[in-house]
Amino acid sequence: MKKRIISLLVILVIAISIRGKVEASSSDLYLNHLDFEASINSDGSMDVTEKWNIKINDTNTLYKTFLTDKTKYSEIANVKVTDITNDSSNLLNKQNQWNYHMPKGNYFGGINEDNEFEIAWGVGLEDKAETRVYEISYQVKDAIAKYSDYGELYWQFVGKDFEVDAKNITGTIYLPSHVDTKDQIKVWGHTEDLNGEIYVTDTNKIEFNINQFRAGRYVEVRTLFPENMLGTIKRGESKPRLNQVVEEETTWANQANARRKMKETTKTILAIVINLGGAILLVFSIRSSIKTIKKIKTTKKIEPSQKLTYFREIPRKDSTPTQGLSLFTKQVGGFNNSIYLGRIFTATLLNLSLKKILEFTPNEKQVTIKIIEQAPQGLEGDEQVVFEYLKRVAEKTDGQITTSELERYIKKSPSKIVKLGNDIDDVVEQVLYQKGLASKEMKIKKTQLTVFVIFLGVSIFFISGIFTVLMLGLFINVWILALLMPAVIIQLIVFCILNSKISALTQEGMDEHEKWKGLKKYMEDFSMLDKREIPEVAIWESFLVYATVFGIANKVLKQLKVVYPNINEQWDCNTYGYMYLMLNTNFSRTFSSAITSSMSTAYSSGTGGGGGFSGGGRRPDGGRRRWRRKIASLPKT
Repeated sequence: MKKRIISLLVILVIAISIRGKVEASSSDLYLNHLDFEASINSDGSMDVTEKWNIKINDTNTLYKTFLTDKTKYSEIANVKVTDITNDSSNLLNKQNQWNYHMPKGNYFGGINEDNEFEIAWGVGLEDKAETRVYEISYQVKDAIAKYSDYGELYWQFVGKDFEVDAKNITGTIYLPSHVDTKDQIKVWGHTEDLNGEIYVTDTNKIEFNINQFRAGRYVEVRTLFPENMLGTIKRGESKPRLNQVVEEETTWANQANARRKMKETTKTILAIVINLGGAILLVFSIRSSIKTIKKIKTTKKIEPSQKLTYFREIPRKDSTPTQGLSLFTKQVGGFNNSIYLGRIFTATLLNLSLKKILEFTPNEKQVTIKIIEQAPQGLEGDEQVVFEYLKRVAEKTDGQITTSELERYIKKSPSKIVKLGNDIDDVVEQVLYQKGLASKEMKIKKTQLTVFVIFLGVSIFFISGIFTVLMLGLFINVWILALLMPAVIIQLIVFCILNSKISALTQEGMDEHEKWKGLKKYMEDFSMLDKREIPEVAIWESFLVYATVFGIANKVLKQLKVVYPNINEQWDCNTYGYMYLMLNTNFSRTFSSAITSSMSTAYSSGTGGGGGFSGGGRRPDGGRRRWRRKIASLPKT
């Protein structure tokens, strides 16, 4: 019974943490302010100007797409993109050819490879971060529908595949002319979080705003205005529209109010349940932690047999990049994240090239990877996993694929990348156990200690919630959290002390860890050592595999250029294949970026005069995820 209770509480905590991760957006981009200004014209078109005040990091191209739907609009025209950072006004250069990566200072407005209308512009911030302000203007033709009583605009300014959080989003919509009274204009706003407001602020003006916008939501505006403002236009019907729209919006508003009420009720119940569960978890955590600590105290700490400053060779001939990384970090498993997996994938490809299983051929802008050995023998488990992944991707192209094609596949298949990481983790963990380099028993002990301490710390915070909810009637109480913080800090200190004593590595594994540590240190410092101690150029083929998985490849390459001034002449593509690529291409970070991207997705509005946003009726399609960041797209409605 006790185990069942603990299991249920563990699942609850994990579910909450996963939910938070799923809802988190890309940290590479953040909108300080996103503003729309739209002017409806009497011919049924709409002129739109969008202004982004955006923090950009590690991104070379921004873009937005409009899903093609001739029943909702006929064309996007007159596209312009202007950099207005620091109150300057620099119109970017227009390109007529669509490119996957747009050069800095250029923009494109036209049909892309997916038959969508795309506006893309180059920002040139691949390796740095800046805050920029851009103004994007365009005209949407036939965006308005005309009926016998009203004209209608129903437009999604931000699509559901919007990948960036925004501090606030604002918008202003101007009608073709003024009305006699504001009551003649009907407006509704739709957004998923029900956290916006929209109002008729003048006889020809509508304004809306949303604060703390979260990625993965959408922003729609619907307005009805007197039909006599419009001339002869293509879209619409000769029948009244008002009653139908009011009926739809009233239904959605009632549903929104019901969801909001349910959300508040659920929030209260969940807070009580979680905090009561936290109290129970706290008791079990303390008891289990005491038992675990007693066992750990009797465990002898494993130290390396010999301390090494430098180690000048690969510690084990049958090692793989993943095994080397695991022993270097003293981490058995747990590499299924974008940082480690990107390095592992790239380093393993390099190692397979060194073993003559793959062949790299550089072109002007990319590299072709060709599978030479279709059924290689003697591969380690993690190498086999990566090889089989590559083989499946390239099976439709006769065993060869370009880096850009592979990069695109990785980004479009996030579930397969996650599976690849899990498979590598599982295989390497078992290999280390089989080779006697790690102990399954010690891995379990280390995991138990980590879990118990984390649960204990979380439980303390949950306990604070019991007081805040049941006694003070509040969900957050800063003073109680402050009082309990020392207890959490003490628990973390105990954890750090005990965690340093436990290692999943055996004595043999710890000795190899010391060698890997020495090799990394040597690769980082070799240009400062006596030149007689520097190995032959050919040895660096193997060294660079591990420099890649340790994340120091660029640093090592820079030192090699210092030690070997004529290195670009000595290392041609035929003699030292992948080393040539490492020196002359962006190969070492291509897949890391792709994997990061892959792993890296109202209140009642009354009768239409204005008020809060409700849940909308139109659901946008999702969009592609690329290295460059999609800012917004419109739905296929």
